[in-house]
Amino acid sequence: MAGAIAASRSVRTPAPPDTGRPTTEPAAVRWLLIGIAVLFLTLIVLLPLLTVFVEGLKRGWEVYLSALVDPDAVSALKLTLLVAAIAVPLNTVFGIAASWLIAKFSFRGKSLLLSLIDLPFSVSPVIAGFMFMLLFGAQGYLGPWLDERGLQVVFAPTGIVLATMFVTFPFVARELIPLMQAQGIQEEEAAATLGAKGFRIFWSVTLPNIKWGLLYGLVLCNARAMGEFGAVSVVSGHIRGETNTLPLHVEILYNEYQFSASFAAASLLMLLALLTLGAKSLVEWKTAQRNQNLEG
Repeated sequence: MAGAIAASRSVRTPAPPDTGRPTTEPAAVRWLLIGIAVLFLTLIVLLPLLTVFVEGLKRGWEVYLSALVDPDAVSALKLTLLVAAIAVPLNTVFGIAASWLIAKFSFRGKSLLLSLIDLPFSVSPVIAGFMFMLLFGAQGYLGPWLDERGLQVVFAPTGIVLATMFVTFPFVARELIPLMQAQGIQEEEAAATLGAKGFRIFWSVTLPNIKWGLLYGLVLCNARAMGEFGAVSVVSGHIRGETNTLPLHVEILYNEYQFSASFAAASLLMLLALLTLGAKSLVEWKTAQRNQNLEG
């Protein structure tokens, strides 16, 4: 079986020859483009990030740390991590399944499925939150039925998870679909011809080919899940210590003119995002090192 999998993975399209340079533009043009890119990133990304940390530390480390250990901040952090820990794995399972289905099979309704996957990109997160309110709120379509059974969705962590899943579920699928479509089905067909079964084909042939796209989709999904504001704001009820995530906690502090505390909480969100990106870079580096050792 291992020989069958190895043989199937050897069925690849030859790589185009390396031409050395992608364009023949003068060096001045290349440096101009690089300068524009660096200037844009500095103004749009780096300076705002630096400003958040500077404002958070403006009144000293004592104020900064006290804002982070505040009970409401700790509760918001725990809820944010809990929501991401539930929403991201579920969306990952959906994204892999949807990508496999769309890229590897032909069926009626494929275009409709693609449109539904893209729907959260075109719907405002606030509107998404209102949709869940209409469904699960006290006066919603399912609200009385839930209330009779002592179940609460909106103004509870359950509603926050559902709203977060809605706005983040396209990220993994949309990273994997074009990648799987570009790879085609030749390797999977070769593995099946040589005797491999469905799950073994996915685990040993498909997954190694999509692992970096999957990892990137996970990073995007996780970052959006932890930073989601609009949909969560509608369904959460803004209950301190219970249904406030970190983005909502930041807004409340800012509206109360506690600027240093709000920027400190915002910097914590950015640190979580940077840790996610760092984990991704570490996995890439470890994999590259392992591949070099195997080739050597």
